[in-house]
Amino acid sequence: MKKTLVAVVMLILALSTAQAQKLTGAGATFPYPIYSKWFSEYSAAHPGVQINYQSIGSGGGIRQVTAGLVDFGATDGPATDEQLASSKTKLIHIPTVLGAVVPIFNVPGVNDIKFSSEVIAEIFLGKITMWNDGRIAKDNPGVKLPDLKIIVVHRSDGSGTSYIFTDYLSKVSREWASGPGKGTSPSWPVGVGGKGNEGVAGLVRQLPGALGYVELIYALQNKISYGEVKNPAGNWVRASIAGVTEAAASIKVLPADYRVSITNAPGKEAYPISSFTWLLVPLKSPDAAKGKVLKDMLSWIVNSGESEVSALSYAPLPKSVAEKVLKTVYSLQ
Repeated sequence: MKKTLVAVVMLILALSTAQAQKLTGAGATFPYPIYSKWFSEYSAAHPGVQINYQSIGSGGGIRQVTAGLVDFGATDGPATDEQLASSKTKLIHIPTVLGAVVPIFNVPGVNDIKFSSEVIAEIFLGKITMWNDGRIAKDNPGVKLPDLKIIVVHRSDGSGTSYIFTDYLSKVSREWASGPGKGTSPSWPVGVGGKGNEGVAGLVRQLPGALGYVELIYALQNKISYGEVKNPAGNWVRASIAGVTEAAASIKVLPADYRVSITNAPGKEAYPISSFTWLLVPLKSPDAAKGKVLKDMLSWIVNSGESEVSALSYAPLPKSVAEKVLKTVYSLQ
C-alpha cells in the first residue's frame, strides 16, 4: 500500500514538474504587441507555464538564442548562415505573423505626406534635408510643407525593423545598396538613434521635423502621422492588413527554411515595406520538457493565436503558409 502511495505521489510530482515550465525568449520589438498578448493568454490557459519575453531587438535576440541563453529568439531579419552555424543548437525559423513598417513624421500642421521610394532613400542618405524640398513637394501638391529641417530618426540597436527598412531601401536605391546596404545595424549616413520601435516613436513625437520608421501598431498606438508610400505598380498605398497580405501573395514558392523577403513586392495594392517576422527555435530542444511546452505553444499560436493578429494591425499567416508551418512545428523534438 505504501509503495503504491509513493508511486502515485511521485507520478503527481512528475506531472506537476512537466507542466510547471518557464520559457525565456528575447528579440524583436516589431511583433512585441502581439507576442505579449499571445504569451499572456497561453500562460493563463496553461497553469504553471510562464513565458518571459524581453523585447530587446532582433540583433539581441539572435545573439542570445545562438548562445543558448534563451529558449527561443525572435527576429524580423532572418538569421544569416554564419549566425545559424555558430549556434550551440540547430535552429529553425518559424514565421508567426506579417507586418508593415511605416514612415512616421512630425511636421507641424501636416497630417498626410506621400513618399516615393526615391525620396525616402534620398532623405535617409542625407541628400534631401528640408521638408519643403521640391522633390517632396512634387508628390504632395496642395500640401503646405514648411521650411523646416528634416531630422532623421533611426534605430540605435540591432533591429529587425531596420533590416526590413534597409532591405527595402537596398531594392529601390542603388546608392543605398552599394553604401549602407541592408542589415540589422547598418552604418547610418545621418540621423539620431532611438532604442526599439518605442524609442524611435518617442523621438519622432518629441522632435518637430522628425522622420523615422516603426512597425504600424506603434504609429497607431502613439497617434503619430505616417505617410503613404508609392509601390512598384506606381500606386500610393497606406499600410494596411490587406496591403501586407497582397505583398505576401507575391511569394509563389516559400523556401523550406522560411527565410524570404517580401519588400517592394509587385501587386496593385501591395504595401512595399512589408515583412514576415520569425521565432528562432531549436530543432531539438536541449531540455525535453521545455521543448514539449515550446512545441505546444507554437501549435497554439498557429491554430488559435492567428485569429487575434488583425486587431493589432498585423496580417495573419496565409492559410497555405500556416499549414506548412504546422507541419514544421509538429516535427520539432
